[in-house]
Amino acid sequence: MYGQSRPPVGGASVRTRTFMLVTESRPRNLKWFHAGPLLYGDWGTSRLYVLGLAYAFTGPESVVYMVAIGVLMAAVAWAYAIVCRSFPDGGGVYTAARQLSPVASVVGATLLLCGYIITAVISVVEALHYFGIPDGPWLATIAVVTLVFVGLVNWLGAKSAGTFALLIAFAALAVSGVMAVLAVPYIPDGLSRVHLDLSRGVWSHWTGFTQIVLALAGVEAVANMTGLMKKPVERTAKRTIIPVLLEVVLLNVLFGIVATSLFATLPEIQSLPSPIASIDSAQLAAIEHAAPETAERVAQIKNTSMHLIAEMVGTNAFGAPTGVAFGRVCAFVFAFLLLSAANTAIMAMVSVLFSMAQDGELPKALRRLNYSGVPSFGLIVSLVACVAVVLIERRPERLAELYIIGVCGAITVTIMSCAIGRKIEVRPWERGGLWALGLFLLAITLTIIGTKLNATLFAGVVVAGVLVTRTALRRRAALATPPEEPHDGWLAQVKRQPAKLDSNRPRIMLAARGHSQQSYAVDLARKRGAVLFAIFVRTVRVLDLQPGQVPRVEDDREAQQALGSAAVLAHQVGVPFVPIYVTSTEIVEEIMDYTATFGCDTLIMGKSRRSLFARAVEGDVVARIADVLPKEIDLILRAGDPPSVNRESAPSQDSPDTPVAREDDDSVPAGPT
Repeated sequence: MYGQSRPPVGGASVRTRTFMLVTESRPRNLKWFHAGPLLYGDWGTSRLYVLGLAYAFTGPESVVYMVAIGVLMAAVAWAYAIVCRSFPDGGGVYTAARQLSPVASVVGATLLLCGYIITAVISVVEALHYFGIPDGPWLATIAVVTLVFVGLVNWLGAKSAGTFALLIAFAALAVSGVMAVLAVPYIPDGLSRVHLDLSRGVWSHWTGFTQIVLALAGVEAVANMTGLMKKPVERTAKRTIIPVLLEVVLLNVLFGIVATSLFATLPEIQSLPSPIASIDSAQLAAIEHAAPETAERVAQIKNTSMHLIAEMVGTNAFGAPTGVAFGRVCAFVFAFLLLSAANTAIMAMVSVLFSMAQDGELPKALRRLNYSGVPSFGLIVSLVACVAVVLIERRPERLAELYIIGVCGAITVTIMSCAIGRKIEVRPWERGGLWALGLFLLAITLTIIGTKLNATLFAGVVVAGVLVTRTALRRRAALATPPEEPHDGWLAQVKRQPAKLDSNRPRIMLAARGHSQQSYAVDLARKRGAVLFAIFVRTVRVLDLQPGQVPRVEDDREAQQALGSAAVLAHQVGVPFVPIYVTSTEIVEEIMDYTATFGCDTLIMGKSRRSLFARAVEGDVVARIADVLPKEIDLILRAGDPPSVNRESAPSQDSPDTPVAREDDDSVPAGPT
């Protein structure tokens, strides 16, 4: 609230300023057993393509590399526990690096953007593979349609996506547990087949290791949750990280061992060279022509290894029909988990763009919010980037190369920022550990830059594009003449001198959107001698919203017009007026809260302007308010069609002291729905 705390409920002796900027702090209601599935939904999905790619790249040696990656994952998890402790209000790479320099934060955030772009693309492509859609001309089309659908869900700000992600994460944990139990008999044989070819040089093993370091993908998500975690954040973060770390590492190694046992027994694979990734495109085309079943097996190993493992262990345990059914169930669960990961990646992309735009590092259009509180232009940019990548490249092994540089680069920047930054309070031995780990990850990143030129080109183009845009914005800002503060305008009207409120007067609340309901609300308040309150709720639904990034009325032209037009009309006829600007994630709760808090006996809203699809996904705000509004508060709905009046009976229209919906009104609906 602008100037003081929220007034007591009931409305008596209310003291307030004319303009109240209410910025709702995010509730810290995220416990470790809530955050854990969210982290698993991001971190645990990498198994669905890492295992197959690891076997394809390194054959029986993949288990050794998976163990090494597990050790690295444990070290990175330890480092991120420190990151979470150091940044309890949200500590992703953008926040961690910004303490060093804005340029470092922009580079780190852009590398993270690269990772999110490929996360969304590879998750959608692999989800379609798990659904049973093979590589071919239709895959790109279906992938684009899927990305657009995910974008549409995000455009509407559907909160049900979070519940869906939790349910799918638990389902994936369940089927993975069943698979692990069925896979235990194959551990001895798998271990007997594991070997490391020491005749190859250190560089060969090092590059093989860096090829599957994308198993780290997703750990950055835990740092973005700290602003919602229960305090003490350090303890909640540790309890979140450790169970997910143990599940991911242990099952990655277990399924890697089992894959080594099962895949080696496949007759189609035994005649092929190991690793199978050494087969070039011409050889693979010849195999597809001469032995299509062999090519299909190769595709299954690379694209849907967990489906193949589930089907094989299920068949060996229960017989072919049950095994095939079990494999299909697991595949569908994993496919939905991957779609959930794609949705999270797109949301995270939008959040990173929004954060940088809020700090002036990117064009301000990226911070423009749609009705649902979603940065609309940022969402479009994110979808366009994903669609462009999926149209150019859909092979998981090639996408993985693009993936590694973004993920590893962002994690490196985060950890090195914490090691270098002297403002972060860490113990000397912790700082030494962060330095050692950061330099090791830097070596991996530099190796990828030197050996994967396509990944280097991809990340370089994106980083260069963002830095060039940032430089252009700053040069334009330096050349521009700062405009003088206007003497009038909507914002000036909103911030007019506070009205003196009489506690004996009736009170009316207007849910302000647009400018077509203000005249009626002011006229009703004048006739009743009432105080008019107007509330504008700006919903914000982005991830990792840092302190200082909450939208302000000074930057919200829609809010200025809605509240300012009511202020002008109220001033002209002498109606005491109180504008309220609220930033929150909940429209209904805020409107209800302030209507009751100020003791209003009437609430004026416009009927919903949202599409039927939008209301079905997100819910109808007017209907939800009508369901919970106390009977002593009249609800007036006004639109072109005959409006409805609150509760049991419609009061007389002749009484100036009784609120009523005028059925002859043809104005455009203006309610916040």
